[in-house]
Amino acid sequence: MNREAIATGNTVEEAKAKACLELGVDEFADNIDFEIVEMQSKKFLGLFGGHPAKVRVFVKTTPAQAAADYLESIIKAMGLSDIQMSVEETEKNVITIDISGEDVGSVIGRRGETLDALQYLACLVANHVENSYCRVTINTGDYREKRKNTLEILGRKLAIKAAKTGKKSSLEPMNPYERRIIHTAVQKINGAISWSEGENLNRHVVIGPDPKQKGNFKGKSNHRKPYRGKSSSQPKAPNPDRKPLNEGAGLGLYGRIDK
Repeated sequence: MNREAIATGNTVEEAKAKACLELGVDEFADNIDFEIVEMQSKKFLGLFGGHPAKVRVFVKTTPAQAAADYLESIIKAMGLSDIQMSVEETEKNVITIDISGEDVGSVIGRRGETLDALQYLACLVANHVENSYCRVTINTGDYREKRKNTLEILGRKLAIKAAKTGKKSSLEPMNPYERRIIHTAVQKINGAISWSEGENLNRHVVIGPDPKQKGNFKGKSNHRKPYRGKSSSQPKAPNPDRKPLNEGAGLGLYGRIDK
């Protein structure tokens, strides 16, 4: 995705400077390239013929810049003025955009829904620039980290509950990234499993007892069993070696809408 402008001047340098001015860029910037369309020529005997130089200047837009420009346009359309952005390419094809300012709450939205939607759209824009895939992460302060910790605690809590009681719990609809956090947390608790149900925006996580570990939860019977030492109704300690079985495959936020 390149922007370009064509300008003329008495010299190639003058034509190039005019084209850069039209594009609003520094003529010595690294993302600038130019092509001489036509060299200048002097008039014959100072009276006939001759023409100015013509130069085409290209501004090569990077995926990171395209994502940032798009995000800035959306924020302006939302009427938010006190917003600052910093863009960083932490590694190849990984773009991180951090947003700050007094109006940042409007960008986050309810439970991060607006932030997630903006991230998804910015990722689409970035991936239209080049053929290679780019992952875009939009964050504001430590919101993502806090949200991740909250989901991990929720997943563990409901997994322990399922292992104890044998009852399943359904969570609210989440995007694939957040569902994967829940799945990963649950898979570390023996006696509980998780899976996803629903379609599209109604896709949500369900946490229930592991059918492979029968009798690991308390039933409704009032029959008292003889004491045999430590109760077997308690779920086993988290097993860090268990791998997430659902939606695990290194996907980014909104990596696959159907998951």
